[in-house]
Amino acid sequence: MLSALASALSYEFFQRALLVSLILGIICSLASFFVVTKQLAFIGSGIAHSAFGGIALGLVAGINPTLTGGLFAVFAAAVSGWLSQKGHIHEDTAIGILFSASMALGIALLGFYHGYVDVFGYLFGNILAVSKTDLYLVVAVATLAVSFFALFFRYLLAWCFDPEQAEACGLPSRFLHFSLLIVLAICVIVAVKIAGIILASALLVLPAATGRQLAPTYQKMILYSVLAGVGANLIGLWLSFAFNLASGASMVLAGSAGFALSLVWSHTRSQRSSAGDKL
Repeated sequence: MLSALASALSYEFFQRALLVSLILGIICSLASFFVVTKQLAFIGSGIAHSAFGGIALGLVAGINPTLTGGLFAVFAAAVSGWLSQKGHIHEDTAIGILFSASMALGIALLGFYHGYVDVFGYLFGNILAVSKTDLYLVVAVATLAVSFFALFFRYLLAWCFDPEQAEACGLPSRFLHFSLLIVLAICVIVAVKIAGIILASALLVLPAATGRQLAPTYQKMILYSVLAGVGANLIGLWLSFAFNLASGASMVLAGSAGFALSLVWSHTRSQRSSAGDKL
């Protein structure tokens, strides 16, 4: 096993994949804390699916599909946030309509594309095919996301737990809402490179869901979320290389296994605590 890992590390593509897995594990785990706390899991899934229309448009128009997919994802996030702020429709309803329309647009546009397109690569991801340009993009997005969370963490935390009280205290709720959605959209479009459109949202849910089972405080929840996210990505990457599995599926399965173990541990701890109280 160690010799296989040492052999893998000698390949440049595996080194890039390892670095991207590590970086994305950190930023997606930080984002997942707010996704789980604010119950935005469906929003994350909807934003990822919305990117498909932009990716197809980029392929047909000869523009970088990651760029157009990212623009579509940011647009979907901004529109769903605006509609919910105006009170016209619920945010989940807005993103449900947007991602369905974007998926349909993507499928229709691909009918006009006559070149080769790796649709499965976009739907399910392939981290082992990450290029140097993709690596630079991930580093740029990570810098943006970490800076945003570092600058506005206290305000975001207050807004997530009690939006009305946060607004009464003078915090810019609308700005925090839109900014968080847009940062999530940017994280999602980068995560699509690893897990694909269908599974990218899992990277924004599983880490914090695991951390919540293990941690009694939000500080520890963030720490465990990052450990769970990075660990799942690295284990999934190794499984993908060693057994020739789809990278996104391997990472999501590793994260799901981690969540299942945390759930068992939390349940066992709760039962022991209850038994101790009765004695």
